[in-house]
Amino acid sequence: MAEAIQSPNIARFESFEVNLRSGELLKNGVRIKLPEQSFQILAILLERPGQVVMRQEIQKRLWPDDTVVEFENSINAAIKRLRVALGDSAEEPLYIETLARRGYRFKVRVEWIDPSPAKPQAALASVPADYSASRLIGRKVSHYRVLEILGGRGMVKV
Repeated sequence: MAEAIQSPNIARFESFEVNLRSGELLKNGVRIKLPEQSFQILAILLERPGQVVMRQEIQKRLWPDDTVVEFENSINAAIKRLRVALGDSAEEPLYIETLARRGYRFKVRVEWIDPSPAKPQAALASVPADYSASRLIGRKVSHYRVLEILGGRGMVKV
């Protein structure tokens, strides 16, 4: 039986990580609360960074089958909540650029992470002794993300 191919469900950009499967937005490992519609819009934008995502496409994905909803107010409110969560602004956007009456564009590079590595992530204790500690920066060790190396002595790295 052929194994199903999974597409990556974790996206990283700058200090953020988005887990599409669990619906979590993290900044430097800290969970940021984001309403469902705002999260769905972020997921749509992450699929096509640098490209324009039309408002009509967002409407069809969030409210399929001609669902009756005050679309303009709903999408504007969802984008506003998304910007607040990201620390972004409409006037000087870092992440989400608004294209008047057209749509939105995600401005930064997105890195997709394979959701099912061949082997589970190893715990720190099993990292080879000759492994450079600086190569751990940005990687997950167990359920922690290494942000920086503070120091160390012998076989211990903090």
